[in-house]
Formats: sequence, structure tokens, C-alpha cells
Amino acid sequence: MENKLPVFDKVTPPLLEVIPYEFVGKNINVCIESEEFTCLCPWTGLPDFAYIAINYVPNETVIELKSLKMYFQSYRMVGMVHESAVNNILCDLISILKPKEMSIDMEFGTRGGFTTTVSAEYIKK
Repeated sequence: MENKLPVFDKVTPPLLEVIPYEFVGKNINVCIESEEFTCLCPWTGLPDFAYIAINYVPNETVIELKSLKMYFQSYRMVGMVHESAVNNILCDLISILKPKEMSIDMEFGTRGGFTTTVSAEYIKK
């Protein structure tokens, strides 16, 4: 099925910023949750709303939360399927954070009688 919606804006990974993790070598789990993620359905242009949970074990840096919020906002006018949103976020966060482990779960709101949950994970080798 072809994407019928033009991309109005682009996702902007350069918005992401990191800060040093002060306890390098100590494994902790960082859990970040938000109910404010939105992107657009690539076929109808209607907004898709999602709850997102990011869990990661930091290596040398942690994400700066305001930059993460701004990064999430860059998705608001982008037509994207749910699976692509999860994988894009995972790839962008891995690229900047270089964590030991990371998982992302996104639960998209009901559309057409369906609720969709998409998960992706990364474990450093």
C-alpha cells in the first residue's frame, strides 16, 4: 500500500541531547514514559496518539528530557506507520546514547476498533 500523505515536516534527531552519566559502570534502569506522542496516519492524515515507554541501561550518557520532548514533537506532522515510529525512535536514541540495553513500547490509541502495541529492543553485544 502506497503512502498517500506527503510528509509535511521531518523528524529531527539533532534535537536530542545527552548529559554525562555520573555512575559509569553501575547498571541502573531508566524508565521514561509519556502519553503525549503523536504522529500522522500516512493514508488519512489523521493523528495517531500513543503512550510510549522507554527503558534503558545507560553506558556513559543519559538523555536530556527537554530535548527528548522536542524530538517527540517533531513527529507531530509526519505521516508514519506505528512500526516505523518505534524503530526510528530506537535507532535515534541508540545512536546518541549508545546504551547497554534499550527497549521501547508504544501503545497506540484505538483506531477502527484496534489498539496497537509495538515493541522494539536493543542489547549491546
